[in-house]
Amino acid sequence: MKKFLYIILSQTLLFNVAIQANETFSVEIEALTLVMEKLYENIEGDKNSNSKKPSYMAFKKDECNAKVEVTEKNGFQITNKELFDVNVCKKEIYKITTN
Repeated sequence: MKKFLYIILSQTLLFNVAIQANETFSVEIEALTLVMEKLYENIEGDKNSNSKKPSYMAFKKDECNAKVEVTEKNGFQITNKELFDVNVCKKEIYKITTN
């Protein structure tokens, strides 16, 4: 009976931690989702899309805004880097141009 009680309590604790993590990173998750959807639409028609494997990183600015960095690497060398400002509340994506 004690083992069963420990299993129930541990599962409840882990479930609560997962919910809190989702609330903490909700802006970053939503920003990444928006950028991935936009880039997937652009890559969908490209024939060389199988060779492209970008990595994504999101940084929260405030409750509505985040910065998303998309990099494509060839081994250790970065071949392409794009930056986006994302407004999650308005669901708007702005590409940042760098020199």
